[in-house]
Amino acid sequence: MKLLLLPLAMLGVLMPLQAQRDFLTSDEADQVREVQDPNLRLPLYIQFAKQRLDQVSQLLSKDKPGRSMLIHDLLEDYNKIIDAIDTVSDDALKRKVDIHEGMAALAAGEKELLDSLHKMEAARPKDYSRYEFALKQAVGSTADSLELSGQDLASRSTEVLAKEQKEKAERDSVLTAKEIDQKKAEEKKAEPKRKVPTLLKKGEAPRP
Repeated sequence: MKLLLLPLAMLGVLMPLQAQRDFLTSDEADQVREVQDPNLRLPLYIQFAKQRLDQVSQLLSKDKPGRSMLIHDLLEDYNKIIDAIDTVSDDALKRKVDIHEGMAALAAGEKELLDSLHKMEAARPKDYSRYEFALKQAVGSTADSLELSGQDLASRSTEVLAKEQKEKAERDSVLTAKEIDQKKAEEKKAEPKRKVPTLLKKGEAPRP
């Protein structure tokens, strides 16, 4: 029984570690930290996204066992890079930074990425089902991000700020509700305990 439990215990430790896997290499993360201007950071993320798809294409060109897991992980990393792109652009708009230059490069880059993803979908190799979901996510997230890239920055900025204000109001509302519950709990603790009514006279002890 212990021999069977040991691998399961190890699996329980390894799974959270795998879930926390960084989607950028340490070198890529250093490059991102060095580039603070969103007009430069956005094309940098596009470069990383393209590298992931190039790696996927290389794996698809050779039918080797075990490649489907590598493809799946690369596509997951790709999706996180696209999410990072949208986060960077939204944050820049909140800070009222002019990102017309970065968004122009982004739109052109994401169009190429989407074309590559569609070609991968059309190929449908025999192990396609093992990474199909991750690939469809990549197509969807890239299409959505490309649509945002083509959106008028003034109207998008208004939407981003409105969303931020709404989320802040919701957080404040939840916080207020928690504060009210906490106050009620404190008041309940502070209430004096009521004495149990008795017919005994003062100083008289209850009979055994």
